Amino acid sequence: MGRKALIDQEELRRLVGRGLSNAELAARFGVSESGILQAKRAAGLSKPMLDHSRAIPWKLERAHNQSGPATNLRNLSSIAQGRSIPVEKRNTALRWADRLVAEGLDVAYDPQTGFTEVPAPPEGSLVGRLAAEARAALDTAADPSQAPDPSRPQAPDARQPS
Repeated sequence: MGRKALIDQEELRRLVGRGLSNAELAARFGVSESGILQAKRAAGLSKPMLDHSRAIPWKLERAHNQSGPATNLRNLSSIAQGRSIPVEKRNTALRWADRLVAEGLDVAYDPQTGFTEVPAPPEGSLVGRLAAEARAALDTAADPSQAPDPSRPQAPDARQPS
C-alpha cells in the first residue's frame, strides 16, 4: 500500500490556473496522474462526472462502448444534464434520435450483438425521452426563463411527436 502524498491545494490551484497538464502536475508533486485527478476532485478543480445510467441502462461490453448508439446516448444525456458538447456531436445525436422517433423506433442492447433498433414501446422510447430532455435543456440554456418549475411535476414521457 502506497503512502498518502500531501498535495498543497493552493499550490495545485495556482499550477492548474497556469495551465499545467496532469502529467506535469504529477511530476511536480511526485504522484501519479490518478493521484492528481483525485486531488483536483478534492479541491473542486474538476468538473463533476456525469451519470449516464438513465441513458444507458445496460452494462456495455467493452467492444460496444464507443459504438454510434452508445456515443449518441451519452451525448444526449450530457446535453440533458446541462453539459456543453461540440455542436457537431450535438447535431449528430439529435438527428439520430429524431430519425428513430419519427420511425417509431427505440434501441435495445444485447451483450453479444450490441445495439439494435427495435419498435418503440407504447409507453414511449428511451431515445425519445432523452431527445426531449436534451431539447428542453438546450431551450433552457438559450432562454433561462424556460427552466421547468421544480414545484410542478413533469410528464413521465416527454416523447417528441413524430
